[in-house]
Amino acid sequence: MVTQQISIGSGFGAYTTAEEVIQGCDLSGKIAIVTGGYSGIGLETTRVLHNAGAKVIVPARNREKAVIALQGLDSVEIEALDLFDTTSIDAFAEKFLASGQPLHILVNSAGIGGGKLKRDSRGYEEHFATNHLGHFQLVYRLWPALCQAQGARVVSVAAWAHSRSPIVFDDLNFEHRDYNPMKAYGESKTANILFGVEVDKIGKDKGIRAFSLHPGSIVETGLSNDISKEQLQALGLIDENGKAIIDPSKNMKTVEQGAATSVWCATSQQLDGMGGVYCENCDIAPLAEDASINSQVGSMALGVMPHAIDSESADRLWRLSEQFIFEGGQKL
Repeated sequence: MVTQQISIGSGFGAYTTAEEVIQGCDLSGKIAIVTGGYSGIGLETTRVLHNAGAKVIVPARNREKAVIALQGLDSVEIEALDLFDTTSIDAFAEKFLASGQPLHILVNSAGIGGGKLKRDSRGYEEHFATNHLGHFQLVYRLWPALCQAQGARVVSVAAWAHSRSPIVFDDLNFEHRDYNPMKAYGESKTANILFGVEVDKIGKDKGIRAFSLHPGSIVETGLSNDISKEQLQALGLIDENGKAIIDPSKNMKTVEQGAATSVWCATSQQLDGMGGVYCENCDIAPLAEDASINSQVGSMALGVMPHAIDSESADRLWRLSEQFIFEGGQKL
């Protein structure tokens, strides 16, 4: 069974910026955590939430880089966190829980993409370990604070790359198949979407609603670091001078436009009472029956593949993730 994906006619679109989405929204008294909140669309998400009055905490693997990026946002708090390190995740969560604060907004914006095969200390493939398992553990550990908020949202930044692969449950870590970095990235993005489905199912009775999203194709993020200039040109994302090609009508966006759907999912009253859906262009995305017709960068006809919102797959991934992180010894 798949989640219903029906547009609500939000009035926003591909050209909408994060600032436009949040106009008139007062987040005073709200507490937000934005992973990846010092780079790319994560940084813009942090800035906009902060300017709307929220107390924003940015977990950072590189504190020096975060301090530089967040200059001018003096009240934003920076805390140590490495999503590739389970001990670091636990330490971050324990410190937050010890503060006694509720957590109203958690935006999982950090991610890696396109790198060579690498595994963490447990043997898990890097994309899956960082993009999914790291955020899974973080949400799991912060669950009491999300419940305490009595109206929290968990937002996971996925991508249309999820169309490249469903979860290959029999070989999550590329031990028995040839490694392909884009398939590994795509599989981790499918995991992000399935995670949103399951968080919402488990959390909605506790006031926790979850969303996932495609921000658009945005060159000006750290994700492009592992992709060559030639590849970016072949994809039509940069011109011959290496400059990003911006055309929101084809989902090729600025950082400000790319952050809009994250902010919309995190704050919009239009989504009150909803959850477990995949969004794009500040609306609930349609169901995409055939990835082949939408496979090219520069297409507005995207949507979400059925394999990414299948409730049975979401439940299976959740239970496996519990086993991977906690060796089956902990349940929400």
